Amino acid sequence: MSFPTTDDLIKAILDARKRVYEVATSTPLERMELEKEDTQLYLKREDLSPIHAYKWRGSYNRMCLLSREERNKGVVCASAGNHAQGVALAAQKLNTHASIYMPRSTPQMKISSVERIGGDAITIHIEGNSYDDAFALASKCAETEDRVFVHAYNDLHVIAGQGTLADEVVMAGTGEFDIAYLQIGGGGMAAGVACWLKHYYPNIEIVGVEGVDQASMAHAVRSGSPSNIPYLDVFCDGTAVRMAGDLTHHFCKQLIDRFITVTNDEVCSAIQTLWEAQRTIPEPAGAMGVAGWRKERKHNLGKKALAVICGANMDFGQLSWVVKHAGIGSARRKFYRFSLEERPGTLLNLLSHFPENVNIVEFQHGLTSNVKVEPVIGIDATAMEMAFLEDQLNRLKISFQDATNDEDVEFRIIHYNAALFQRPLFLRIEFHERPGALTDFLRGYCREASIIYFNYGYTGERVGRALIGFDFASDSVRHEFVENVLKKPNSLRYVKKLKEDVIKRIGSPV
Repeated sequence: MSFPTTDDLIKAILDARKRVYEVATSTPLERMELEKEDTQLYLKREDLSPIHAYKWRGSYNRMCLLSREERNKGVVCASAGNHAQGVALAAQKLNTHASIYMPRSTPQMKISSVERIGGDAITIHIEGNSYDDAFALASKCAETEDRVFVHAYNDLHVIAGQGTLADEVVMAGTGEFDIAYLQIGGGGMAAGVACWLKHYYPNIEIVGVEGVDQASMAHAVRSGSPSNIPYLDVFCDGTAVRMAGDLTHHFCKQLIDRFITVTNDEVCSAIQTLWEAQRTIPEPAGAMGVAGWRKERKHNLGKKALAVICGANMDFGQLSWVVKHAGIGSARRKFYRFSLEERPGTLLNLLSHFPENVNIVEFQHGLTSNVKVEPVIGIDATAMEMAFLEDQLNRLKISFQDATNDEDVEFRIIHYNAALFQRPLFLRIEFHERPGALTDFLRGYCREASIIYFNYGYTGERVGRALIGFDFASDSVRHEFVENVLKKPNSLRYVKKLKEDVIKRIGSPV
């Protein structure tokens, strides 16, 4: 098969410049505020485009080339989100119609955005369980109805449209870049941007960034041709492509100097970095370039780097996962599983060995044995502080292991055996969120109680909330505890005893 050359792509990008600005102006190129100025990172803010993603560039450029007959028939595309928005925008602007196939797994937020942008110029078909299913149905529709299929990436003019964002980088006047981190899904943006940057900055290093379980382009380059990867992770849904395109593979194998992969946790950490530095929250795929740059921070000392914030169309519900995993991705959050003798004061004694500067962000514990307990504690600390804590625990011969990636910790499965409870009392506790607050409560009120259940997770608020279950050796001790905690003023902001029907649902006897 004969493929176009990089010179052909350069010419196509030049031609695309005449078209894309009929729709929108250029997006900003911003220097990221960094704590240490040992390197420079510039962000191309495609999240500020008309559809909050770069995809409009390629789809509009391609659809501008439709003949009158093709426009009258309309176009077809398949997309899980951003490309669909680009096609919808182009259909509206060019007075044509688009049949857009989206898989059933597409977040409602993206479907609603496509509907809002396209209006009467589109018809959405929610078909298939995956992008591959939607793609197959869209391709069949285009063939059966003799309509143009607008590919998300494997088309010269789509690639050229994406490449116009690199022209804006060059025209911004910030000077030459040493390195660029470009996220890769199908490879359209990476091919177009890399081609243009290398044309103007011949010495630039282009790094292709893929998800650990999304590396279809690196796989294609290694094997010599595109083929399906066995498993596709969809957390970064904007780059979730099982097989690279043959055209994008043709360009990327020439233009990408090397490939790296980033984990989902590293992407979450990059999102946190962008929020803290720029007050920007991209979608996961939008942060992959920054994740790659952060991963190679030491490699980039003294270098001027570029990353593209390629989109910000994230479902709101995904934020909780991002927050939970950001600390893990930056190596600031770790979960420890302890093995301790079960007796009153065990957990309090354990917490007393934690340094004050180690922030407890999660506590998961349920009584499963009257001999041994295995609480899980998540901490937020520097690598040096974690090493100090681990050294101290080893000196004290307190048994622990790293549980950061354990599934029961990930999904907060807190096991317990209600048959072991004698005089249980479950409380919902609200306290002023500060280091040591929970430990202070336990020291003040819980020396005579056994903690049979503990469920706490840091939420970033000024107050912390925990559900804690206590058990007591006698009725008098339980009564004294209730009098002190529930009926007298204390340091807690709010304490509520759970109702019996709630306790039954939890599973303990009442």
